[in-house]
Amino acid sequence: MLLYTAFILGLLGSFHCVGMCGPIAFALPISKRSNAQLIKSRVLYNLGRIVTYSFLGVIVGLLGRGVVLSGAQQWLSVGIGIIILLFFLLPHTLTRKLDVLKPVQKLVFQIKQRLAHLFKQKTAKAYILIGLLNGFLPCGLVYLAMAGAIATGDVWQAVAYMAIFGAGTFPVMLTVALAGNFIKPQFKTRMYKLVPVFSITLAVLLIVRGLNLGIPYLSPKLVKHHDHTSLECCEVPNASKTEK
Repeated sequence: MLLYTAFILGLLGSFHCVGMCGPIAFALPISKRSNAQLIKSRVLYNLGRIVTYSFLGVIVGLLGRGVVLSGAQQWLSVGIGIIILLFFLLPHTLTRKLDVLKPVQKLVFQIKQRLAHLFKQKTAKAYILIGLLNGFLPCGLVYLAMAGAIATGDVWQAVAYMAIFGAGTFPVMLTVALAGNFIKPQFKTRMYKLVPVFSITLAVLLIVRGLNLGIPYLSPKLVKHHDHTSLECCEVPNASKTEK
């Protein structure tokens, strides 16, 4: 999987995060000790988010790994690509229902209660925990990143994908946490409009990747062996063959 797509998704999508998670970033407790303490607290908050995203990467990575072991890796890639396309092509009234399911509402309520308690504190632990909990709040952008992560079919690659996605959101979210409304709304709107374009491009890449077209690195051909499946472009030649 092209891991760089995770960073681009995070960077472009972070302007969406400003609208969704911005209120939390603005409400972070302010330490009056020094500017260094202020920066440290905001960095810890964002690192907390990235840790949660990485944990989610473990979960979807295990799911993706199970699909790979069943021999359905290419269908997983195609399926994830189609789901992403549908997410942007279907009416918003249908897709937003994913965020209003009762189990999700209950989880969000519990997280908000915990956040309210943490906002009263000004410790390093509190800032990290706020970031950790923030990462579990429902977010279409995070769902999209998880879709890309599960398509890797590997636990560590999925973790890396989610961590890199989080790193992509870091610059803008840190700026917002430090400077409030420093980023102009017009600029945020323009950048946010690029998210669907890039997401659809990612979906097409996933579909092409799963079609087994034999295109090196873009859609490498899967070679099935008795004990494993490998990519044709990445397969290591057999030692006995190289000796000949």
